[in-house]
Amino acid sequence: MTQAIPKLVTFEEFVDWLPENSGVRYELHNGDIVEMAQPVGEHEEVKGFLARKVTVEFDRLDLSYFMSNQVIVRPPEKDSGYIPDVLVLNRTYLENEKLWKKQSIVSLGASIPLAIEVVSTNWRDDYYLKYADYEEMGIPEYWIVDYAALGGRNFIGNPKEPTISVCNLVDGEYQISKFRYSDAIISQTFPELNLTPNQIFQAGMI
Repeated sequence: MTQAIPKLVTFEEFVDWLPENSGVRYELHNGDIVEMAQPVGEHEEVKGFLARKVTVEFDRLDLSYFMSNQVIVRPPEKDSGYIPDVLVLNRTYLENEKLWKKQSIVSLGASIPLAIEVVSTNWRDDYYLKYADYEEMGIPEYWIVDYAALGGRNFIGNPKEPTISVCNLVDGEYQISKFRYSDAIISQTFPELNLTPNQIFQAGMI
Protein backbone atom coordinates (compact mmCIF):
# COMPACT_ATOMS: atom_id res chain seq x y z
CA MET A 1 0.00 0.00 0.00
CA THR A 2 1.08 3.59 -0.51
CA GLN A 3 1.22 5.98 2.40
CA ALA A 4 0.08 9.58 2.09
CA ILE A 5 1.89 12.28 4.04
CA PRO A 6 -0.72 14.74 5.46
CA LYS A 7 -0.88 18.38 4.22
CA LEU A 8 -1.61 19.49 0.72
CA VAL A 9 1.34 21.05 -1.09
CA THR A 10 1.90 22.74 -4.41
CA PHE A 11 3.95 21.12 -7.13
CA GLU A 12 6.75 23.63 -6.51
CA GLU A 13 6.77 22.81 -2.80
CA PHE A 14 6.88 19.11 -3.63
CA VAL A 15 9.92 19.50 -5.88
CA ASP A 16 11.72 21.59 -3.22
CA TRP A 17 10.82 19.01 -0.55
CA LEU A 18 11.95 15.91 -2.42
CA PRO A 19 14.77 14.29 -0.45
CA GLU A 20 17.94 13.43 -2.35
CA ASN A 21 19.34 9.89 -2.37
CA SER A 22 16.66 8.63 0.04
CA GLY A 23 16.06 5.39 -1.82
CA VAL A 24 12.32 6.05 -1.53
CA ARG A 25 10.14 7.16 -4.45
CA TYR A 26 7.51 9.82 -3.97
CA GLU A 27 4.75 11.12 -6.21
CA LEU A 28 2.39 14.04 -5.85
CA HIS A 29 -1.30 13.25 -6.35
CA ASN A 30 -3.47 16.39 -6.40
CA GLY A 31 -1.44 18.01 -3.65
CA ASP A 32 -0.90 14.84 -1.59
CA ILE A 33 2.68 13.61 -1.24
CA VAL A 34 2.50 9.84 -1.66
CA GLU A 35 5.29 7.49 -0.62
CA MET A 36 5.42 4.70 -3.17
CA ALA A 37 5.58 1.26 -1.62
CA GLN A 38 8.65 -0.87 -2.24
CA PRO A 39 7.67 -2.97 -5.29
CA VAL A 40 7.68 -6.75 -5.15
CA GLY A 41 10.10 -8.76 -7.23
CA GLU A 42 7.56 -9.73 -9.89
CA HIS A 43 6.74 -6.07 -10.48
CA GLU A 44 10.41 -5.24 -11.05
CA GLU A 45 10.96 -8.21 -13.37
CA VAL A 46 8.00 -7.18 -15.53
CA LYS A 47 9.16 -3.55 -15.51
CA GLY A 48 12.72 -4.50 -16.44
CA PHE A 49 11.58 -6.83 -19.22
CA LEU A 50 9.38 -4.13 -20.76
CA ALA A 51 12.11 -1.50 -20.53
CA ARG A 52 14.55 -3.82 -22.29
CA LYS A 53 12.17 -4.78 -25.09
CA VAL A 54 11.09 -1.20 -25.77
CA THR A 55 14.68 0.08 -25.70
CA VAL A 56 15.76 -2.56 -28.22
CA GLU A 57 12.92 -1.50 -30.50
CA PHE A 58 13.59 2.23 -30.58
CA ASP A 59 17.31 1.55 -30.89
CA ARG A 60 16.61 -0.71 -33.87
CA LEU A 61 14.57 2.05 -35.47
CA ASP A 62 17.31 4.61 -34.71
CA LEU A 63 14.83 7.00 -33.09
CA SER A 64 15.88 9.96 -30.96
CA TYR A 65 14.31 8.32 -27.90
CA PHE A 66 15.73 7.37 -24.54
CA MET A 67 14.51 5.74 -21.36
CA SER A 68 14.34 7.31 -17.91
CA ASN A 69 13.14 6.20 -14.47
CA GLN A 70 13.84 9.45 -12.59
CA VAL A 71 11.99 12.06 -14.64
CA ILE A 72 8.87 13.62 -13.12
CA VAL A 73 5.83 13.87 -15.37
CA ARG A 74 3.76 16.89 -14.41
CA PRO A 75 0.29 17.49 -15.80
CA PRO A 76 0.32 21.22 -16.65
CA GLU A 77 -1.13 23.57 -14.04
CA LYS A 78 -1.80 20.72 -11.60
CA ASP A 79 -0.29 19.91 -8.24
CA SER A 80 0.60 16.41 -9.36
CA GLY A 81 3.81 14.71 -10.43
CA TYR A 82 4.31 11.10 -11.46
CA ILE A 83 7.27 8.81 -12.07
CA PRO A 84 6.05 6.13 -14.53
CA ASP A 85 7.51 2.64 -14.28
CA VAL A 86 8.66 2.87 -17.90
CA LEU A 87 9.01 6.28 -19.56
CA VAL A 88 10.16 6.84 -23.13
CA LEU A 89 11.24 10.40 -23.95
CA ASN A 90 11.75 12.08 -27.31
CA ARG A 91 14.86 14.27 -27.32
CA THR A 92 13.46 16.30 -30.22
CA TYR A 93 10.84 17.98 -28.03
CA LEU A 94 12.74 18.41 -24.77
CA GLU A 95 13.96 21.87 -25.81
CA ASN A 96 10.34 22.99 -25.39
CA GLU A 97 10.20 21.75 -21.79
CA LYS A 98 10.76 24.72 -19.48
CA LEU A 99 11.81 22.65 -16.46
CA TRP A 100 13.81 19.97 -18.26
CA LYS A 101 17.38 21.20 -18.00
CA LYS A 102 17.29 22.23 -14.36
CA GLN A 103 14.86 19.76 -12.81
CA SER A 104 14.20 16.84 -15.21
CA ILE A 105 10.49 17.61 -15.32
CA VAL A 106 8.32 17.15 -18.42
CA SER A 107 4.81 18.45 -19.03
CA LEU A 108 4.24 18.17 -22.78
CA GLY A 109 2.63 15.07 -24.24
CA ALA A 110 4.80 15.38 -27.35
CA SER A 111 7.89 14.72 -25.22
CA ILE A 112 6.52 11.32 -24.13
CA PRO A 113 5.91 8.78 -26.91
CA LEU A 114 5.08 6.07 -24.39
CA ALA A 115 4.38 5.80 -20.66
CA ILE A 116 3.88 2.45 -18.92
CA GLU A 117 2.56 1.78 -15.44
CA VAL A 118 2.90 -1.69 -13.93
CA VAL A 119 -0.08 -2.11 -11.62
CA SER A 120 0.46 -2.47 -7.87
CA THR A 121 -1.99 -2.51 -4.98
CA ASN A 122 -2.78 1.17 -5.65
CA TRP A 123 -4.36 0.18 -8.97
CA ARG A 124 -6.89 3.00 -8.93
CA ASP A 125 -4.08 5.49 -9.48
CA ASP A 126 -3.17 3.82 -12.78
CA TYR A 127 -6.70 3.20 -14.06
CA TYR A 128 -8.28 6.49 -12.99
CA LEU A 129 -5.90 9.24 -11.88
CA LYS A 130 -2.96 8.76 -14.23
CA TYR A 131 -5.18 7.64 -17.08
CA ALA A 132 -7.07 10.93 -16.96
CA ASP A 133 -3.98 13.09 -16.55
CA TYR A 134 -1.94 11.35 -19.25
CA GLU A 135 -4.91 11.66 -21.61
CA GLU A 136 -5.31 15.36 -20.84
CA MET A 137 -1.57 15.91 -21.36
CA GLY A 138 -1.80 14.34 -24.81
CA ILE A 139 0.61 11.46 -24.16
CA PRO A 140 0.01 9.44 -27.34
CA GLU A 141 0.30 5.98 -25.80
CA TYR A 142 -0.16 4.68 -22.26
CA TRP A 143 0.07 1.04 -21.15
CA ILE A 144 -1.48 -0.30 -17.96
CA VAL A 145 0.23 -3.62 -17.27
CA ASP A 146 -1.85 -5.57 -14.76
CA TYR A 147 0.16 -8.78 -14.44
CA ALA A 148 -1.39 -9.76 -11.10
CA ALA A 149 -5.00 -8.96 -12.09
CA LEU A 150 -5.40 -6.39 -9.33
CA GLY A 151 -7.59 -3.89 -11.18
CA GLY A 152 -11.35 -3.57 -10.96
CA ARG A 153 -13.54 -6.04 -12.84
CA ASN A 154 -14.83 -3.35 -15.18
CA PHE A 155 -11.23 -2.97 -16.40
CA ILE A 156 -9.96 -6.55 -16.55
CA GLY A 157 -13.10 -8.68 -16.64
CA ASN A 158 -14.98 -11.00 -14.34
CA PRO A 159 -13.38 -13.30 -13.34
CA LYS A 160 -10.31 -11.12 -13.18
CA GLU A 161 -7.54 -11.96 -15.63
CA PRO A 162 -4.04 -10.53 -16.12
CA THR A 163 -4.48 -7.85 -18.76
CA ILE A 164 -2.50 -5.24 -20.64
CA SER A 165 -4.57 -2.18 -21.51
CA VAL A 166 -3.04 -0.14 -24.33
CA CYS A 167 -4.48 3.37 -24.46
CA ASN A 168 -3.92 5.19 -27.75
CA LEU A 169 -4.78 8.86 -28.15
CA VAL A 170 -7.37 9.41 -30.90
CA ASP A 171 -8.83 12.91 -31.37
CA GLY A 172 -7.75 13.87 -27.87
CA GLU A 173 -9.25 10.83 -26.13
CA TYR A 174 -7.82 7.46 -25.22
CA GLN A 175 -9.13 4.44 -27.07
CA ILE A 176 -8.44 1.31 -25.03
CA SER A 177 -7.42 -2.06 -26.46
CA LYS A 178 -7.09 -4.97 -24.05
CA PHE A 179 -4.65 -7.82 -24.57
CA ARG A 180 -4.45 -11.17 -22.77
CA TYR A 181 -2.61 -14.48 -23.05
CA SER A 182 -1.00 -14.88 -26.48
CA ASP A 183 -2.57 -11.81 -28.10
CA ALA A 184 -0.13 -9.83 -30.23
CA ILE A 185 0.08 -6.41 -28.54
CA ILE A 186 -0.65 -3.61 -30.98
CA SER A 187 1.29 -0.42 -30.35
CA GLN A 188 0.88 2.70 -32.45
CA THR A 189 4.25 3.99 -31.21
CA PHE A 190 6.08 0.77 -32.07
CA PRO A 191 3.94 -1.01 -34.69
CA GLU A 192 6.57 -3.70 -35.31
CA LEU A 193 6.97 -4.58 -31.65
CA ASN A 194 6.62 -8.35 -31.40
CA LEU A 195 5.30 -8.97 -27.91
CA THR A 196 2.50 -10.83 -26.13
CA PRO A 197 1.09 -10.53 -22.59
CA ASN A 198 2.30 -14.06 -21.82
CA GLN A 199 5.88 -13.08 -22.60
CA ILE A 200 5.61 -10.04 -20.33
CA PHE A 201 3.84 -11.78 -17.47
CA GLN A 202 6.21 -14.75 -17.52
CA ALA A 203 9.10 -12.34 -16.95
CA GLY A 204 7.87 -12.09 -13.37
CA MET A 205 7.71 -15.84 -12.85
CA ILE A 206 11.37 -16.71 -13.36
